[in-house]
Amino acid sequence: QVHLVESGGGLVQPGGSLRLSCVASTDLRGIGEWAWHRRVKDKQRERVALIDPDGTATYIGSVKGRFTISTDNSRNAVYLQMDNLKPDDTGVYYCNWIGAMDTWGQGTQVTVSS
Repeated sequence: QVHLVESGGGLVQPGGSLRLSCVASTDLRGIGEWAWHRRVKDKQRERVALIDPDGTATYIGSVKGRFTISTDNSRNAVYLQMDNLKPDDTGVYYCNWIGAMDTWGQGTQVTVSS
């Protein structure tokens, strides 16, 4: 069974940056897709970014140009670099591995506030 452990959330001022990390407990052998989702206040959970095994990434419109998803297969990890953060980005962020099983991290809180 694969477990995902997230880190990197926190409090940041508008315009600031954070880098989220998510590491799998087992060797995923570079298989499957990775995604980051978030649940923001008064909204349903939404997928923020997705990256496939070839490294092709897609983003929702509100984060394009500000967020970057990347992977490190040697570390069985996915990252989300978030720049120029806005208060509307505040929420709980979840990593998700879409492989043999659909596996989720525990979530990490991101708060953007002055």
